[in-house]
Amino acid sequence: MPWHSTAWRLDRGAAGHPGEASRPPTIAATIRMSSGRGTSRFAHWLRFGREEGRDAAAPADPPPLDIPRLLGHRRRGVAYATVDVVMPVYGGRAMALQAIDSVLGAATRQAFELVVVDDASPDPLLCSELQALAEAGLITLMENERNVGFVGAVNRGVALHPGRDVVLLNSDVRVFGDWLDRLLAALRTATATPLSNAAKMLSYPATLCENRLPGDLDIAQWDRLCAATDCPPVEIPTGVGFCMAVRRACLDQVGAFDQERFGRGYGEENDFCLRAAAAGWLNVAATSLFVWHRGGTSFGEERDALVEAA
Repeated sequence: MPWHSTAWRLDRGAAGHPGEASRPPTIAATIRMSSGRGTSRFAHWLRFGREEGRDAAAPADPPPLDIPRLLGHRRRGVAYATVDVVMPVYGGRAMALQAIDSVLGAATRQAFELVVVDDASPDPLLCSELQALAEAGLITLMENERNVGFVGAVNRGVALHPGRDVVLLNSDVRVFGDWLDRLLAALRTATATPLSNAAKMLSYPATLCENRLPGDLDIAQWDRLCAATDCPPVEIPTGVGFCMAVRRACLDQVGAFDQERFGRGYGEENDFCLRAAAAGWLNVAATSLFVWHRGGTSFGEERDALVEAA
């Protein structure tokens, strides 16, 4: 459903920059457009499952994947890639390998390069496994000699190919199906961020919290439901950095993420998106996409302090 199907529009052209793109609908407009589309038991749970989402037990971390399984993925040609998926990695070996596995196994049409930035991980086994994946041509590995923090690792990955759009992807996520195709389809603007169980204002079904999904739930079904509703992008004040696509033209205009102020992480995407908005760009939610997010893995016990500082 195109943006111009909304009842009102602002003539901004075609790319989210001043004079280039029509403004996407509000969240309320999207809810009205999507109402009544599904009455399945699962859709009912999504709509009314706030308490169930809050109260479910926290999922256990998965067992680490065997490296032969990861090495069995088809090698993708990156010569024609137009987008880099940048994934900083420090700890959380099991989650990181699961995230890489989901990206490599996703059925995307878009040519991309998976750029993993090892931010001086203290886990020698994880480091060796990342090196094996790089030697197999499955990832591009950038290794920091010292830990520079999440934002510094992101900026290093973003700078690798100055001509490409980028997708920031945390190492504690799972993506499904043609996730990248749908995310980039929404990227007519500065940034595009999907829905997730743990994505602040884009958390679903309960917003502004981490929805702990029942352990027996087929998580990919959430993504299939979002894809089936086919709702248009929704304008939001800021993206969420766990999975955020960024237009290279916007990066070129407003600059990189602020490493000096947000070096360890938390808040850097808000600062970037607000700078982009001040320059006339738009940030949108890619409502036809759901990405699972463990939440908090990247920072562990530092998380609360970083949130407070941001």
